[in-house]
Amino acid sequence: MQRPYVWSADQVITLIDSLMKGYPISSLMFWAVDEKLKRELKIYNFIEHWKPGLQNPTASANGRDVTLVLDGQQRITSLLIALRGSFAEKAKHKRRANLDAWSEKALYIDLLKDPEEEIEDEDVEFGVSYGLRFHALPPRSDHRRYWFRVGDMLDHRTEESLQALVETTLARVHHGVTPYERDLITSTLRRLHEVIWADEVINYYTETSPSVDRVLDIFVRANDGGTKLSKSDLLMSLIISQWENVSARDAVFDFVDHINKELPQTNKVTKDFVLKSCLVLCGFDVKYNVSNFTGQSIAEIERNWPDIRDALVRTFRYLNGLGISSDNLSSLNAVLPIAWFFYHAPGVTLRGTSDFDRYNARAIQRWLINSLLMGVFAGQSDRTISAARKTLKEASQISRNFPETQLYHALAIGGRMARLDERAVEDLLDLTYNKPRTFLALSLLYDDFDWGGSLHHVDHIIPRARADRRVLMGMNLPEHRIREITASVDRLGNLQLLPSQENIEKGDLPFETWITGRSDTYRDRHMIAYTPDQWTASMLPEFVRGREKSIRQRLLALTQPAPA
Repeated sequence: MQRPYVWSADQVITLIDSLMKGYPISSLMFWAVDEKLKRELKIYNFIEHWKPGLQNPTASANGRDVTLVLDGQQRITSLLIALRGSFAEKAKHKRRANLDAWSEKALYIDLLKDPEEEIEDEDVEFGVSYGLRFHALPPRSDHRRYWFRVGDMLDHRTEESLQALVETTLARVHHGVTPYERDLITSTLRRLHEVIWADEVINYYTETSPSVDRVLDIFVRANDGGTKLSKSDLLMSLIISQWENVSARDAVFDFVDHINKELPQTNKVTKDFVLKSCLVLCGFDVKYNVSNFTGQSIAEIERNWPDIRDALVRTFRYLNGLGISSDNLSSLNAVLPIAWFFYHAPGVTLRGTSDFDRYNARAIQRWLINSLLMGVFAGQSDRTISAARKTLKEASQISRNFPETQLYHALAIGGRMARLDERAVEDLLDLTYNKPRTFLALSLLYDDFDWGGSLHHVDHIIPRARADRRVLMGMNLPEHRIREITASVDRLGNLQLLPSQENIEKGDLPFETWITGRSDTYRDRHMIAYTPDQWTASMLPEFVRGREKSIRQRLLALTQPAPA
């Protein structure tokens, strides 16, 4: 009676996360069948290693008592996949029909992810507290993450075996781990052990009637559910009941639409982000849960709503003016310290020509891009947001300027890097065209750029058309050289930022005319060395290597805070 397995990897993760939290996962429904029914019905095994198009294999029931699953196939299959199976996922930009595009992934848990902290994940309705993720190969652990395969806990049934596992894990973990993180690793391992070996949280009902009609009716009614509510909807209902003067739902929904659709560039602000902004800007506990939306906090939010709205609009207008939008803003939480700055600076837009505007516009841009590139707000984002707000508040007692330097120090939590270093710069040099982080890395290079709110494009200096494989073959170049050239064309060393109109004008001119017509000032700004012999497709690898040296030097220089 049941459909094939249809759950996504995110749904499997959410199920395990619910069990880790001790949440109920709804009841299962079984059907104990007699010998006659066993011969009449077609019976199937569960899938453990899911692949696209895979159907449940038939099962032999001869000589066995049989209990069928009426309701719960998706959950039971997901448990099998999570604990002792795998989930096949397709690599991006590859065709579904290509078998090489799929890789079998096992479920891992990040033992350094604090379940009390939020994680930004728009694809999961209620959010995932534990650091669960599917990986094709055992992921590499570092000072931010320590991965443990969830199914390996099946090998540690006893308390003695668990204790040995904890001790072994703590001995292997990164040497810079803090006492807080050691406790976190221990508690997460123990909680996973409880879920697998101790907790009895799954309820079930077993039907014994031999009537197929009765069982079918039970199945249909059990699966005739309504529309699920999101966490945002539940919190919104709470706020609506206490917001006195206007409809909170209309106010927030209309505002989200305004930010996303009516500003200079497209944004992806969520209801969750707006409500969390209210907590942050009004000085309340930043954790996004029901207990923080008290009658007092809701009244305070309603009173300050016009100012909150105005600050967020100015924030996203400023970001859009820098070319930062839904295409490259990888963390909405990273915007909150900037919103706090604008909230406490009424009327400021940072689009003027005063020393204050120029200094703070560049400082905020540099800090945000460092934070996005380094993933500062990934993982324990609530602690990071609280630390940022505390730093902003303390700094505001001394200066009106955005405290870039203080934030770098304050957000280097647990030994993490809060801004680019030499290793991170080397990673950036491997970025390629059409990656969200590529625009961010390039925007750091233009210290004196007059953004002016105009749209900027990531442009190939030496056009891709000139490095097309067929064009290169027509130049009688050897195969190894053709591969080297095509591998260089999309690298960061061949990319620059241009205002949209200038990029169009560049495309309308023959490349030789364009490149030889650039001034010394233009080439200095875009770090194009005066080496005309390398301004050809055949010399593209040498051009890219030379320009990467200049980019490396400028990135290392520009990631340092400007003097106050």
